[in-house]
Amino acid sequence: MKALKKLVFMAIMAVMVLSITLQSPKVGQAEEKTDYQKRELRAVWIATVANIDWPSKKGLSADKQKEEFIKLLDDVKGMGMNAVVVQVKPTADAFYPSKYGPWSEYLTGVQGKDPGYDPLAFMVEEAHKRNLEFHAWFNPYRITMNSTDINTLSADHPARQHPDWVLAYGKQLYYNPGIPEARKFIEDGIMEVVKNYDIDAVHMDDYFYPYKIAGQVFPDQATYEKYGQTKFSNIEDWRRDNVNTLVKDINTAVKSEKSYVKFGISPFGVWRNIANDPTGSETTAGQTNYDDLYADTRTWIQNGYLDYITPQIYWNIGFQPAAYDTLVDWWVKETIGKPVHLYIGQAAYKIDNNFVPEWHDPEEYVRQINLNHQYDTVKGSMHFSLKDLNRNPLGIKDRLTNDVYRHPALIPAMPWLDDKAPQKPKLRGAERTDEGVELSIEDHHNNKDTAYYAVYRFDGNHRGDIEDAANLLDTVRKTGESQTYTDATAEKGKTYTYVITAVDRLHNESGVNRSITVKK
Repeated sequence: MKALKKLVFMAIMAVMVLSITLQSPKVGQAEEKTDYQKRELRAVWIATVANIDWPSKKGLSADKQKEEFIKLLDDVKGMGMNAVVVQVKPTADAFYPSKYGPWSEYLTGVQGKDPGYDPLAFMVEEAHKRNLEFHAWFNPYRITMNSTDINTLSADHPARQHPDWVLAYGKQLYYNPGIPEARKFIEDGIMEVVKNYDIDAVHMDDYFYPYKIAGQVFPDQATYEKYGQTKFSNIEDWRRDNVNTLVKDINTAVKSEKSYVKFGISPFGVWRNIANDPTGSETTAGQTNYDDLYADTRTWIQNGYLDYITPQIYWNIGFQPAAYDTLVDWWVKETIGKPVHLYIGQAAYKIDNNFVPEWHDPEEYVRQINLNHQYDTVKGSMHFSLKDLNRNPLGIKDRLTNDVYRHPALIPAMPWLDDKAPQKPKLRGAERTDEGVELSIEDHHNNKDTAYYAVYRFDGNHRGDIEDAANLLDTVRKTGESQTYTDATAEKGKTYTYVITAVDRLHNESGVNRSITVKK
């Protein structure tokens, strides 16, 4: 049935593409104020490797780690975001009890040491309380950051139990992507999380085959001769097939276990330069996905191996070797009409922290998001990373909070996974209290599809348009068949009209049952 839905969706989109003449926006247009978006992904990466975002340092108590993470989620919610992408397996280790890797050293300071609680279970629960999607972020191959000595790993580390799976390159150790058993081990490690935790998505970033080091060859020639030489005439095609196989198999396994769990990847921002392929982007990037990282994003998109793709377009608008505007346009054309969402990876870490003058312009980052909004195919952004937004360079956190993300947004639905909306909920009552206006919400006792409610508020005594982003007041997680929600922003002396809708975990939205007006 899911396969049939995807085929139907692709046929509909193909017809749409034939009827659309895609026009690339001019860069100058991006400076204009754009409309607020009712539906867009607004996600932020929370990196745990080297304690980039969380925990702030190794060895904190469980209570302190929890306190810090709750503060980060409140920051995310306060900025108008609707999803977090949390690194749960940074270096072949784990932020949860695992059969496929030891406890991460970034928790306790000692690899393999139990932190005394299950951080992943805690993080998912707290994210969902705030109605934030939780994307579990995995690094598939990386084992170490700054060591090639396998004996520095914890005694129970799977890499020590399978040293034949391990390769050294540069100053790091990696699982060998060309060994089928190693790939299956990686897949099983991801599926452990899919089966045991209520995550919304599996996420991988740009670390497939490692970025190339000048003068060093990735040492997998013997593996190629053993597994790939009879089928592939060159090692490069074999490497790409190894990555394609991993991506395809993970997606298949995830959907077989939980059809609603998304699978997404955030690759490097350039697939191929036009000098190497006439269908590539007009860029001159030093390394590319296809030729250097062996990540053939085009194959993933065209074959439906993933639900979203988030190219990391970490350059400014007009940057000659790899311009932001050029690449957004290229990725739009690459994904339009395909059953895959296109989000853009935004370089928050570069704001006011780079020698490039454009990144000292307080409008550059906002201009990039506004440019995204001019394309229907761009469904949102992921920001790297949370600590960079929280330090508020050039006032970007304030700008997101008070302007760009001023109104909340629903995450775009994925009709190829599910297109059935939940039943309408009932708005039973609304009354003024000392805290604001309290709404009483009731859902059907058998309506198990509802994940959360969208609350809309209109000035005056008439219901307005729920498709207008400015009317979406909040989203609130469902906690039972009946619950209350308090609009703490309601002003005394004003008349408001409220409606609510039910939304499932894939963001299909119900219609409206009734409206209630609260007089001033």
